[in-house]
Amino acid sequence: MDRLRDLGYPIQATMGTGGGYQLGAGAALPPLLLDDDEAVAVAVGLRTAAQGEVSGIEETSVRALTKLLQVLPSRLRRRVDALGTFTVPMPGEGPTVDSATLTLVASACRDSELLRFEYERHDGSTGRRTVEPHRLVSRGRRWYLVGWDTGRGDWRTFRLDRMRPLTPTGPRVPPREPPERGWPGTWPTG
Repeated sequence: MDRLRDLGYPIQATMGTGGGYQLGAGAALPPLLLDDDEAVAVAVGLRTAAQGEVSGIEETSVRALTKLLQVLPSRLRRRVDALGTFTVPMPGEGPTVDSATLTLVASACRDSELLRFEYERHDGSTGRRTVEPHRLVSRGRRWYLVGWDTGRGDWRTFRLDRMRPLTPTGPRVPPREPPERGWPGTWPTG
Protein backbone atom coordinates (compact mmCIF):
# COMPACT_ATOMS: atom_id res chain seq x y z
CA MET A 1 0.00 0.00 0.00
CA ASP A 2 2.87 2.35 0.78
CA ARG A 3 4.26 1.79 -2.73
CA LEU A 4 0.93 2.84 -4.28
CA ARG A 5 0.80 5.90 -2.03
CA ASP A 6 4.36 6.77 -3.09
CA LEU A 7 3.18 6.65 -6.71
CA GLY A 8 0.47 9.20 -5.92
CA TYR A 9 -2.56 6.93 -5.54
CA PRO A 10 -4.87 7.84 -2.64
CA ILE A 11 -5.39 4.66 -0.60
CA GLN A 12 -8.07 4.58 2.06
CA ALA A 13 -7.67 2.11 4.92
CA THR A 14 -10.36 0.89 7.28
CA MET A 15 -9.34 -0.86 10.50
CA GLY A 16 -11.13 -3.83 12.06
CA THR A 17 -12.58 -7.16 10.99
CA GLY A 18 -14.57 -5.64 8.12
CA GLY A 19 -11.75 -3.32 7.15
CA GLY A 20 -9.45 -3.28 4.20
CA TYR A 21 -7.88 -1.05 1.61
CA GLN A 22 -9.58 0.87 -1.18
CA LEU A 23 -8.22 2.97 -4.04
CA GLY A 24 -9.57 6.48 -3.53
CA ALA A 25 -11.04 8.82 -6.12
CA GLY A 26 -8.87 11.43 -7.78
CA ALA A 27 -5.89 9.23 -8.45
CA ALA A 28 -3.64 9.78 -11.41
CA LEU A 29 -4.16 7.35 -14.26
CA PRO A 30 -3.25 3.82 -13.26
CA PRO A 31 -0.82 1.84 -15.39
CA LEU A 32 -2.44 0.58 -18.57
CA LEU A 33 -2.29 -3.07 -19.48
CA LEU A 34 -2.28 -3.19 -23.26
CA ASP A 35 -1.54 -6.13 -25.50
CA ASP A 36 0.96 -5.63 -28.34
CA ASP A 37 -1.57 -4.64 -31.01
CA GLU A 38 -3.37 -2.25 -28.65
CA ALA A 39 -0.11 -0.51 -27.75
CA VAL A 40 0.79 -0.07 -31.42
CA ALA A 41 -2.73 1.21 -32.19
CA VAL A 42 -2.48 3.80 -29.40
CA ALA A 43 0.93 4.94 -30.65
CA VAL A 44 -0.33 5.25 -34.23
CA GLY A 45 -3.39 7.17 -33.02
CA LEU A 46 -1.23 9.59 -31.02
CA ARG A 47 1.12 10.10 -33.98
CA THR A 48 -1.89 10.83 -36.21
CA ALA A 49 -3.37 13.23 -33.65
CA ALA A 50 -0.04 15.09 -33.52
CA GLN A 51 -0.41 15.94 -37.22
CA GLY A 52 -2.97 18.62 -36.44
CA GLU A 53 -6.44 17.63 -37.67
CA VAL A 54 -7.79 18.73 -34.29
CA SER A 55 -6.11 21.88 -33.04
CA GLY A 56 -4.97 22.16 -29.46
CA ILE A 57 -3.96 18.51 -28.99
CA GLU A 58 -0.85 18.28 -31.17
CA GLU A 59 1.68 19.00 -28.42
CA THR A 60 -0.21 16.89 -25.89
CA SER A 61 -0.24 13.98 -28.34
CA VAL A 62 3.51 14.26 -28.87
CA ARG A 63 4.14 14.27 -25.11
CA ALA A 64 1.90 11.23 -24.59
CA LEU A 65 3.54 9.41 -27.51
CA THR A 66 7.00 10.12 -26.07
CA LYS A 67 5.94 8.64 -22.71
CA LEU A 68 4.43 5.60 -24.38
CA LEU A 69 7.53 4.96 -26.49
CA GLN A 70 9.69 5.03 -23.36
CA VAL A 71 7.81 2.13 -21.80
CA LEU A 72 7.19 0.02 -24.89
CA PRO A 73 9.21 -3.16 -25.25
CA SER A 74 11.90 -2.80 -27.91
CA ARG A 75 10.11 -5.12 -30.37
CA LEU A 76 7.02 -2.85 -30.28
CA ARG A 77 9.06 0.36 -30.27
CA ARG A 78 10.71 -0.83 -33.49
CA ARG A 79 7.28 -1.35 -35.11
CA VAL A 80 6.08 2.10 -34.08
CA ASP A 81 9.39 3.73 -35.09
CA ALA A 82 9.15 2.07 -38.53
CA LEU A 83 5.72 3.60 -39.02
CA GLY A 84 6.98 7.01 -37.99
CA THR A 85 10.18 6.84 -40.01
CA PHE A 86 8.71 5.52 -43.24
CA THR A 87 5.38 7.35 -43.24
CA VAL A 88 5.31 10.78 -44.82
CA PRO A 89 2.36 12.89 -43.70
CA MET A 90 0.71 14.83 -46.50
CA PRO A 91 0.00 18.43 -45.55
CA GLY A 92 -3.70 18.71 -44.91
CA GLU A 93 -5.79 20.97 -47.05
CA GLY A 94 -8.80 20.92 -44.82
CA PRO A 95 -9.73 23.04 -41.85
CA THR A 96 -8.80 22.12 -38.32
CA VAL A 97 -11.29 21.76 -35.50
CA ASP A 98 -10.68 23.25 -32.08
CA SER A 99 -10.41 20.50 -29.46
CA ALA A 100 -12.56 22.48 -27.00
CA THR A 101 -15.36 22.71 -29.58
CA LEU A 102 -15.04 19.03 -30.42
CA THR A 103 -15.29 17.93 -26.79
CA LEU A 104 -18.14 20.34 -25.99
CA VAL A 105 -20.20 19.07 -28.95
CA ALA A 106 -19.42 15.44 -28.06
CA SER A 107 -20.57 16.09 -24.48
CA ALA A 108 -23.80 17.68 -25.72
CA CYS A 109 -24.40 14.57 -27.88
CA ARG A 110 -23.72 12.26 -24.95
CA ASP A 111 -25.95 14.20 -22.55
CA SER A 112 -28.72 14.93 -25.11
CA GLU A 113 -28.47 18.66 -24.42
CA LEU A 114 -29.65 21.33 -26.82
CA LEU A 115 -26.68 22.95 -28.50
CA ARG A 116 -26.73 26.62 -29.46
CA PHE A 117 -24.05 28.02 -31.75
CA GLU A 118 -23.11 30.71 -34.24
CA TYR A 119 -22.75 29.10 -37.65
CA GLU A 120 -20.93 30.42 -40.70
CA ARG A 121 -22.80 29.56 -43.89
CA HIS A 122 -21.25 28.79 -47.29
CA ASP A 123 -21.61 32.44 -48.35
CA GLY A 124 -19.74 33.68 -45.25
CA SER A 125 -22.78 35.05 -43.43
CA THR A 126 -23.47 33.88 -39.89
CA GLY A 127 -26.59 32.91 -38.03
CA ARG A 128 -27.57 31.40 -34.73
CA ARG A 129 -28.72 27.78 -34.62
CA THR A 130 -30.26 25.56 -31.96
CA VAL A 131 -29.80 21.85 -32.52
CA GLU A 132 -30.61 18.59 -30.77
CA PRO A 133 -27.20 16.95 -31.36
CA HIS A 134 -27.13 13.30 -32.40
CA ARG A 135 -23.64 12.24 -33.56
CA LEU A 136 -20.24 13.49 -34.63
CA VAL A 137 -18.97 12.30 -38.01
CA SER A 138 -15.34 12.50 -39.10
CA ARG A 139 -14.63 12.32 -42.81
CA GLY A 140 -11.19 13.10 -44.12
CA ARG A 141 -10.08 16.25 -42.35
CA ARG A 142 -13.61 17.47 -41.72
CA TRP A 143 -15.76 16.98 -38.63
CA TYR A 144 -19.54 17.22 -38.82
CA LEU A 145 -22.36 17.39 -36.30
CA VAL A 146 -25.52 15.51 -37.24
CA GLY A 147 -28.55 16.82 -35.40
CA TRP A 148 -32.14 17.93 -35.43
CA ASP A 149 -32.28 21.66 -36.26
CA THR A 150 -35.12 23.02 -34.13
CA GLY A 151 -35.46 26.14 -36.27
CA ARG A 152 -35.73 24.21 -39.55
CA GLY A 153 -37.64 21.24 -38.12
CA ASP A 154 -35.40 18.78 -39.94
CA TRP A 155 -32.16 16.79 -39.67
CA ARG A 156 -29.06 18.72 -40.71
CA THR A 157 -25.29 18.38 -40.78
CA PHE A 158 -22.99 21.17 -39.59
CA ARG A 159 -19.26 21.52 -40.07
CA LEU A 160 -17.56 21.94 -36.71
CA ASP A 161 -14.92 24.30 -38.11
CA ARG A 162 -17.74 26.72 -38.98
CA MET A 163 -19.42 26.75 -35.60
CA ARG A 164 -18.79 28.72 -32.44
CA PRO A 165 -20.72 27.08 -29.59
CA LEU A 166 -22.55 29.33 -27.17
CA THR A 167 -22.27 28.18 -23.60
CA PRO A 168 -23.85 26.97 -21.51
CA THR A 169 -25.51 24.26 -23.50
CA GLY A 170 -29.27 24.04 -23.27
CA PRO A 171 -31.61 21.77 -21.39
CA ARG A 172 -31.72 18.02 -21.95
CA VAL A 173 -34.06 16.67 -24.60
CA PRO A 174 -35.15 13.12 -25.37
CA PRO A 175 -32.92 11.60 -28.07
CA ARG A 176 -34.47 11.39 -31.55
CA GLU A 177 -34.18 8.42 -33.86
CA PRO A 178 -32.58 9.53 -37.13
CA PRO A 179 -34.34 8.67 -40.38
CA GLU A 180 -33.03 5.76 -42.43
CA ARG A 181 -32.51 7.78 -45.63
CA GLY A 182 -28.89 8.17 -46.71
CA TRP A 183 -27.60 8.54 -43.21
CA PRO A 184 -25.92 11.11 -42.98
CA GLY A 185 -24.16 11.66 -46.32
CA THR A 186 -27.15 12.99 -48.27
CA TRP A 187 -28.70 15.14 -45.54
CA PRO A 188 -28.99 18.88 -46.01
CA THR A 189 -26.16 20.93 -44.57
CA GLY A 190 -26.61 23.73 -42.06
